[in-house]
Amino acid sequence: MKGYLMQLQPFSVNDGDGIRTTIFFAGCPLHCKWCSNPEGFTQQPKIGFYEKLCIGCGECKNVCPQDIGIALNQPENRKNCTSCGACVTVCPKQARKNMVIQKSVEEVIAEVEKHNLFYRQSGGGVTFSGGEATLQKQFLDELSSKLYDLGYSLDIETSGYFNFDEMLPILQRMDLIFMDLKHINSIQHQKFTGVPNEKILENMKRLGETGAEIVIRIPVIEGVNAYEENIFASGEFVKKHLPNARMELLPYHKFGFGKYQALSLDLPQSDFQTPTKQKMEYLKNILIKMDIPLADFT
Repeated sequence: MKGYLMQLQPFSVNDGDGIRTTIFFAGCPLHCKWCSNPEGFTQQPKIGFYEKLCIGCGECKNVCPQDIGIALNQPENRKNCTSCGACVTVCPKQARKNMVIQKSVEEVIAEVEKHNLFYRQSGGGVTFSGGEATLQKQFLDELSSKLYDLGYSLDIETSGYFNFDEMLPILQRMDLIFMDLKHINSIQHQKFTGVPNEKILENMKRLGETGAEIVIRIPVIEGVNAYEENIFASGEFVKKHLPNARMELLPYHKFGFGKYQALSLDLPQSDFQTPTKQKMEYLKNILIKMDIPLADFT
């Protein structure tokens, strides 16, 4: 069995306890307008072209079965590209990169086991992320089952948009579940992510059935959800339905903008902004005053 992955990121320290390998799954049922991983919108191979790194040697064109020129991001070239990856293997400056690839369960486990010593000594392990890992249920099931049997600590980061009963056996293997709450208002949630939030909120209520530690994350974005009423209402929901959960507020960032350019995609709209440190502290204090414990993996 093979899955579509964006990358395996070893030595991650922001996605759970200890040193971890974060496995980024491609494909997502949401389409957040600020997403920092646009290569993961769908489950299919993708080649990124970083034009500033290109020296114009033409090696990519020489091996391309479609005879595509150097300028991959021209519309006609993008249309004809099959993302076979031949150009990636010959580019001397890594101006072409595989941004979504297929890997088998065995290949992923082999990569994870290279860093086993670091996991054991730090209390770390493996975190499944995305995109949305639950969208590749069969692959995630087999991979998580084998890693679980090998004794690895497992965490998952999820949008919460899945069939809970189908996912429960997988979620019960997790030590820690991060679930996003992008907006408490369903109309606003659909406006910015493409889907309403009722399924997410219902799944969130049931997280206690997993036996895992729970962290509800809010990506805080000016122009979307960075205001008192939303944070307070989100905190009320979590406190009522998940009294033992922690919450984490993450400031919006623009680290993924280079990926949009590499894939010849339009950048997220400019009115999405990062909150100031003062604003983040103000919003965190709302939750603290509600006696909601905060998590911080940064």
